Amino acid sequence: MTQPSLPPLPTFADVLAARRVINRYLRPPPLHNYPLLDELLGAQVWVKHENYQPIGAFKVRGGVNFMAQLPAEQRALGVATASTGNHGQSVAYAARLFGVKAVIVAPEGANPVKVAAMRAYGAEVRLLGEDFEAAKKRCAEAAAAEGLYFVSSGDEPSLIAG
Repeated sequence: MTQPSLPPLPTFADVLAARRVINRYLRPPPLHNYPLLDELLGAQVWVKHENYQPIGAFKVRGGVNFMAQLPAEQRALGVATASTGNHGQSVAYAARLFGVKAVIVAPEGANPVKVAAMRAYGAEVRLLGEDFEAAKKRCAEAAAAEGLYFVSSGDEPSLIAG
């Protein structure tokens, strides 16, 4: 049995293009210098505070970049993804930003705070499967049956570029 080919990895040019797209929707997170940390490490250190992002994590950039590039025909149908937390929040946030239906499939034991956050961004969250792999399989099946675009958390070049 042959393995399906994966999409190409994003290039540095893709990352720079993603930055231009993302900057239209999100402000860059603040950078702070902490003199005590500089002293401890013997170098000047700047900390990039991703916790200032709307979902509290860097993954929101990937979701926004992905959704911005999703064709209008697919936006009208919606997206589905499997997640246990931050990826699902990023897709849910970006879907709300672009007016796209989002279905997030999480394992039955998923963190209730993360599930609540995905729902708060407007996603339909389905708790299916005992672990992530089972949830991912159920999500792919649901996406195919419902005409939703399956957003892979690791194989989506525009998501990764973001």
